[in-house]
Amino acid sequence: MRDSNRQEVYTDPVEEARRYVQNAKDILNEKGKLDTELQYYEDRKYVRMAGNTLWNGVLLILDAVFHVKKSKKIRPSFLDYEKVIATRDRKLLELVNWGYDALHLSMGYDGHGSKVNCQEGIRIATLIIDRCATMLPS
Repeated sequence: MRDSNRQEVYTDPVEEARRYVQNAKDILNEKGKLDTELQYYEDRKYVRMAGNTLWNGVLLILDAVFHVKKSKKIRPSFLDYEKVIATRDRKLLELVNWGYDALHLSMGYDGHGSKVNCQEGIRIATLIIDRCATMLPS
C-alpha cells in the first residue's frame, strides 16, 4: 500500500543529489544542537546522519555519471569508484577522495561535529555534484 502523502519522485540525478545536500543541511539546522561557544554540534547522531546523507548524494550522482559496475552479490567498493573516476577526471577524483574522508569517515562514522568540518563537508559534496552535472548528457 502506498502513502498518499508521498513526496515527488525525482528523475534528474543532479536535482536528487542536491536534495540530499539540502536534507543534510536540514538535519544539522533542525536537530543538531550547535554549541555556539565551541562551534560544535553536541549530538553526534545528527552529524552522522548528515554525513551519511551527503555521502549517499555523492554516490547517487557518481553512479549516474560513471555507471560503476555492480556484481549481483556485492556492491561496488570505493576502490571501484576511484578506478573509474581516475580514467576520466583526476580533479574530480581528488574531490571524491576528500569527500570520502570528510563525509563518509569523519562525519558519517566518527561523528566529528565541528561546525567548520560540517560546512566543509557540505561544500565538498556540492562541488562534486556540480562537477558531475557538467559530465551528464543534456
